[in-house]
Parts: sequence; structure tokens; C-alpha cells
Amino acid sequence: MAPVEVLSVSFNQDFGCFACGTTTGFRVYNCDPFKETFCRGFNNGGIGIVEMLFRCNILAIVGGGPAPKYPPTKVMIWDDHQVKCIGELSFRSQVRAVRLRRDRIVVALEHKVLSYNFADLKLLHQIETLGNARGLLALSSAADATVLACPGLHTGQVRIELYDRKQTKFISAHNTPLACLCLSLCGKRLATASDKGTLLRVWNTADGSLLQELRRGTEPAHIHSIAFSKHCDWLAVSSDKGTVHVFALGPQVVTGSDESDPAKAAAAAAVDSLPAGGAAAMQRPGAAAAAAAAAAPAGVNGAGQQQGRHNPTSMLSSIVKSYVPIPLPKYFTSEWSFAQYKLTEEDTGRSLVGFAAADPHSLVIITQSGRYHKVSFDPQRGGPCSQQAFGCYIVEGEEEPAR
Repeated sequence: MAPVEVLSVSFNQDFGCFACGTTTGFRVYNCDPFKETFCRGFNNGGIGIVEMLFRCNILAIVGGGPAPKYPPTKVMIWDDHQVKCIGELSFRSQVRAVRLRRDRIVVALEHKVLSYNFADLKLLHQIETLGNARGLLALSSAADATVLACPGLHTGQVRIELYDRKQTKFISAHNTPLACLCLSLCGKRLATASDKGTLLRVWNTADGSLLQELRRGTEPAHIHSIAFSKHCDWLAVSSDKGTVHVFALGPQVVTGSDESDPAKAAAAAAVDSLPAGGAAAMQRPGAAAAAAAAAAPAGVNGAGQQQGRHNPTSMLSSIVKSYVPIPLPKYFTSEWSFAQYKLTEEDTGRSLVGFAAADPHSLVIITQSGRYHKVSFDPQRGGPCSQQAFGCYIVEGEEEPAR
């Protein structure tokens, strides 16, 4: 029997569990404490996508690997109580991603996103997108808000569907192609990164306004995942550079305190009327930071965070300002990560990060090489994270047990 190879890894909606698709089936694990929940092995094929619905028995799976269990053009609805598929959705092209909530199934294809009613699999909405080989797709999970985010029809553009308000917003998030996007659980906040991988931007989905810009690094990187904490006060990101970064999010992100600002409202209103790329000029990060600083109460710094837990900026900024009385390039005023965790050389392949369900200052990191990390960070001091737990969910050379 051939060794098991991990084809995909994914968290459930609240980071309480994660699932991996392998060349011989799929497995589901509890995140904290780390343990295997169940394993479904198939003798005749692999699973390339596994999407969970919180902790319930219903999952969406898609065949993958050199010998797929099911066609990669089908989404299979798996009931683990019955240990069988109870429904399917068929397409003419390969399925790139699947997202679930209790009332919807959303599927991303190369050039389309399709939304279905969960109860009867009836098609509710379809969206044309730019080429989406990465399967970029995000769906809010809160019961009181149905928000969807996917690529638009222009480079770097994100389309937001606010289904409860029957509104569509377009955000020109980056000048280069999108690499990753993420919605908060409530659907009110969106985080994006481009294929450069140096900057992350946080947006208000209600009006398309830019709330905060964060710098991961100066060298290009492939962003693997982005995650909001439950209350949108922290943001974590993983990449092929092997370091997981945590950023403190300001009150303009946590509470949306900027939403009543007339200047921001005017800029947001222009988002939908501008062509692709035009909105980027209207929503310069420096302007957003200046507005936040002007409105900041005592005890809040210019970046908009409470003192004691703000993201560091370049030390050169204050030095250069004293000698050069002109606006500095954005690099000098960038917000860098508050806390970091360096993965090991054994942590190869794609890595995912999420916030531990029981502790807002702990992260769960899963790597495609079969390794699990739980780490924590100091919410006041930041700096290097400390490892709390470690495990392997797939051991190199392991063969799928008979189940």
C-alpha cells in the first residue's frame, strides 16, 4: 500500500476542528486538545477538498490526487452518521473551492461562483469572476448575516455580496492579482493580500472603506492563509516564508468607529462608481490612518490601537521625520507584526493558521507536511510566540489504516 499523501487541509468555521484530504480518504481532528476525531479511508481513491460545517456530521468533499475517489468536477455531500454520500452537485469544470454555512453551499469554479440552498441544493445565485485557479472564496458563518467575498472581474478586485441587504460592493483591493482573502465570522470585515504578499489590507464590507493596512515583510511571499480572531481584534497570516505573523487590529476595525466619518463615507461611496484601480487611489492607507489618528481619544496611539498592544512601526520613521520635513514613503510608516512564530524546516508545504477557540491569544497552525502547532502570544508585549503543544496528524511514510 502506498504511503498517505496530504492533498489539502482546512479548518472548520470556528477553528475548533480541522480536516485533511489525502490520497486514500479524509480525516477530521479536534484542535484543542489535539486528537483525531474520525478517519474515513477509501481503497480506491483520494479526496482533494474537505469542507466541514462546524462540528456536524455533514461535510462537502471533492475527489483529488492521482486517483480521485470522485470526479474533481463534483461536490459530494457526505453524511458521516450514515457513512455515505447523500447528495451531489455536478459541474463542467474542476471545483476549486467549497464553503458551507447552515443554509448555503457555495462553490468556486475557474470563472464562476455558484450559491445553492443547502436544504434542496437549488441554485440561488451565480457570479462571473476573473480566473480563480486558487479557489479564492469566503463566506460568513454568523446566522444573522450572509456575506460572500470572491474575486471580481478586474485584477485585484474583490466582489462582496451582502445578501441580507441585497447589495453588491466592489473593492479595488490591490493593483496586482489577489492571493488570499478572508471574512470575519460576522462578515463585517474583509482581509486581503495580493500575490506580492508584502501588505495585508482590512476592509469594511458594508461600505468598501479601507480600515487598516499591515506589512508582513519587504520580500515577496506566497500568502497561504489569513484569519481574524473571534472579535476582530487580532489578525494572523501564514506564508511560504515560514513565519506566522499576528497583528493587532485598531478600534476602527473592532468597533467600526470610522463608519460615521463623512470623509470615509464619501470615499466609500466612490468605490462602486470608479473603474478597477481607481478606488485604490481614493483609499490611500495614509489617509485612513490620519483620519483614525485625528479621531483617536486619549490613550490611543496614531495607529488606532490602545497603547500597550499596538503594532510596531519603523524606527527610522521618527529619525527621518526630524530631518526631512516632507511626507515619507509608506514603507516608513507601515505597521509591522505584533507577534511572530517561526515554523521549522520540517514544516513544508502549505500552512494554515487559526485562533484557538478557547483562548483569543493562542494560535493553531497546521502544515501540509502533517504537523500541528499550538502557540500563544503575550497580548501586551507581543514578540516571539511560545509553543504550547505539538503533534503530527500524518507521519511520513504512514499508510492508511483499514477503517
